[in-house]
Amino acid sequence: MAGGTKRIEIQSQQRLKSLMRDYFLDLDAAAKDPARRVAWCTSVGPCEILVALGFATYFPENHGALLGAKRVSHHYIPHAVGAGYCAESCSYTTADIGAALRKYSPLQEAYGIDGPPRPDVLCYNTNQCREVQDWFQFFGKHHESPVLGICPPRYLGSVSVAHIAFVRTQLQQLVADIESRFHVKLDPAKLQEVVALSSRASALWRRVLDTARSSPSPITFWDGLIHMAPVILMRGSRVAIEYYEELLREMQGRVESGIGAVPAERFRLYWEGMPVWPRVRELSEKCFDLKVSVVASTYCNSWAFEEYDGGDPLEWMARTSTEIFINRDEVFKQSFLLEMRERFAIDGFVFHNARTCPNNTNSRFGLAQRLRDEHELPVLVVDGDLSDGRFFSTAQTMTNLEAFVEQLAELRTPSRACVTGGGKP
Repeated sequence: MAGGTKRIEIQSQQRLKSLMRDYFLDLDAAAKDPARRVAWCTSVGPCEILVALGFATYFPENHGALLGAKRVSHHYIPHAVGAGYCAESCSYTTADIGAALRKYSPLQEAYGIDGPPRPDVLCYNTNQCREVQDWFQFFGKHHESPVLGICPPRYLGSVSVAHIAFVRTQLQQLVADIESRFHVKLDPAKLQEVVALSSRASALWRRVLDTARSSPSPITFWDGLIHMAPVILMRGSRVAIEYYEELLREMQGRVESGIGAVPAERFRLYWEGMPVWPRVRELSEKCFDLKVSVVASTYCNSWAFEEYDGGDPLEWMARTSTEIFINRDEVFKQSFLLEMRERFAIDGFVFHNARTCPNNTNSRFGLAQRLRDEHELPVLVVDGDLSDGRFFSTAQTMTNLEAFVEQLAELRTPSRACVTGGGKP
């Protein structure tokens, strides 16, 4: 780190390591226990239904991110290409399929297990993208397991009562299909309990993220990428709630003590789009050295749902899965980013143009330019990918980040603003 300044570690991370180990070891045990069942689920999918029915839930997108973070995706993507998948399809999908074909998993080294658990059923939600359906169809055939899912309406402006009712009907059918296939019966009270637990963890996660409104920010996007795991993998459990209660206390303590994730924080950025998993560490260290805090992101907010307040749990699931950012139109997305700018006192936006993830890339159809032109906001677009590091140039991106921070500094200088009529002092 520049000047010998050291990052202050988040103490809750030690607890998280233990939780993650317990989670994956339990999945492995569930897959080997004839009395238990395992369901694969997409990250913003119908996991509450699965948990309420007693399934242990596994999320392949997490495995795709692990392959990227381990910087091994490029070794396995060619094997998926050989099986007929395009190299520029979602690299989570192609890396995961390729790794399965080669019988490799980072879970082997991390936890001493063979890899992802064999699914009894795979359940998807295309609210993020249609690729998850094709991804799950591959593994359904691979494991000879049924594949079920829901397909909400996409690219919505306002979300109407009719939209929610349509998705709720699909969820009802999903429940009926699972009940029929596995000879089980969903207990409505159990589903209410699981949804309440799930939404409570999500609301706590939102409060953790909101501590970044303080200056200096006690937490950054790079920290969030680690600490978001329970709100995805452990939704519907008390352990996720307990973890976020602990993390929230730690972040609130940091705010009270004036402890920043980036000491002497100079600028506050927003990260729009997917992480560059193979280069998270380098990007985090570069921002730290530049005294830049990435205080908010679309990605980490994707699991910050509104809290369930009772009533119909299927309606809550239908609403939350339909209202997410990725499922909305350009007008909504622009409004959301402007709201986040005010909420977190953002100095500039970084858009990640992820080569294989068009669904979660928002710099391709003018949104970044509109923020520049209509709102005079500093915007940087970086090229890369979520999992395939071959699409990312470290040297070029770091140079561009340095230049962007210099631009922010110039915009903040009163003399320059007076001379050019540019940014505000």
